[in-house]
Amino acid sequence: MPSCLFCQIVAGNIDADVLRIGELTLAFRDIRPQAPVHVLIIPKEHLANVAELTPEHGPLLVETAGMAKWIAASEGIAESGYRIVTNTGPDGGQTVDHLHFHLLGGRQMTWPPG
Repeated sequence: MPSCLFCQIVAGNIDADVLRIGELTLAFRDIRPQAPVHVLIIPKEHLANVAELTPEHGPLLVETAGMAKWIAASEGIAESGYRIVTNTGPDGGQTVDHLHFHLLGGRQMTWPPG
């Protein structure tokens, strides 16, 4: 989707601090971090949000989980713990209409986040 910010990052048209590229996903640092470690994991395929996932997206979710595990280890937060969050729709706090998972860590998380 040409007008989608995250699709532009996947295409290489917009710079991002990319940590890892998978077959189905891409992970990069959030430009407005809410924790010492704040990484976004996105599918390369444009999906607006989690509501668009189907059973066929199982491999995407498995890769996303593996990506999160790898990032947590490489950022030194695997042992202390981390949070994985996705927002859906305006009331859910979604600001970019491309499915993305926030990996947050490096500090004690509270609920709700903020």
